[in-house]
Amino acid sequence: GERNAAVRTPDRRLQRWYRDKIRDYKNRQRALAETRDKKAVSLNGEAITLQANVELPDDLRAARKFGCAGIGLYRTEFMFMGRERLPSEEEQYRAYRNVVLRMRGMPITIRTLDLGADKKVDSGRRDAPLPVNPALGLRAVRLCLQEHDLFHTQLKAILRAAYGAEVRIMIPMLCATHEIRQVKARIALAQASLERRRARFARHVPVGAMIEVPAAAINAAAFARHCDFLSIGTNDLIQYTLAIDRMDDSVNYLYDPLHPAVLRLIKATLDAARRADIPVSMCGEMAGDTRYTRLLLGMGLREFSMQPSSVLQVKEVIAATDIDGVGALTDKILGADDSDAMHDYLRQLNLMTA
Repeated sequence: GERNAAVRTPDRRLQRWYRDKIRDYKNRQRALAETRDKKAVSLNGEAITLQANVELPDDLRAARKFGCAGIGLYRTEFMFMGRERLPSEEEQYRAYRNVVLRMRGMPITIRTLDLGADKKVDSGRRDAPLPVNPALGLRAVRLCLQEHDLFHTQLKAILRAAYGAEVRIMIPMLCATHEIRQVKARIALAQASLERRRARFARHVPVGAMIEVPAAAINAAAFARHCDFLSIGTNDLIQYTLAIDRMDDSVNYLYDPLHPAVLRLIKATLDAARRADIPVSMCGEMAGDTRYTRLLLGMGLREFSMQPSSVLQVKEVIAATDIDGVGALTDKILGADDSDAMHDYLRQLNLMTA
């Protein structure tokens, strides 16, 4: 009996521990579910836009489930990868239109092809020599501007899918304003082609720049003059600014969203968009990381786009943040030149209560 009792006692304790864990989890899920139906509003009453980054049809379900206010980044690469032949205009149109219909009138930002670097495609340029450094090579908008038919087909499909809907076109990897001018000329060509066919298409689609190359962030004011909106892609912006490959384990310890140079480039982009009176969002991983939510709000960000599963946690942080009250610590973080000091200020910022 003695021995059985010794086994039973921790057993009961273990059961109680698991029961508590399950109860806590259910309470947390219930609290998050309640959060889902509320708008993202800060303590001082500022409305914040939380959108989703999506790629596959399942992501659309998640975007609806977690109460996203639209799609801030719709990636189009998945249709092009792992196949022998490029997708036709019709196949692309059906995929994009499906997103439009399923989001039921919500705003959608479609990013044009971002192939190259870490994303390979069988239907790409098979005869070309492999680039030595693909992250700095012919990728994204550079590839699209060089491969006329590829880009023309995608633009026609997007313009048709955007008919009667709130759709924006976002261009990745821009580093010079002449590229955005070329893109606009290509959009006009695609529209003329659809006009000749008497197809239904969107005649006025906002065109925006993804700010992910340091040159674009430094020159954000010029991009703001040429674009209808800007979106900060922090993943590439950080790795290009710090000259580190985030996929390389030997240097990725240096990958730091809080690096003073990175924060300065983000702030320059936010300020340029505000001065030009155009919308600016952030769609990199930093946008969905609750450690940086208050800092980004303090820096002036009001539109976030993230993995759908991060939306509810970010919304909770926003609801507990008085944006007027985070300015002083935000300024200290932006003014610090020492990493330890910055992380210390960030801890203080995140511990602030109303």
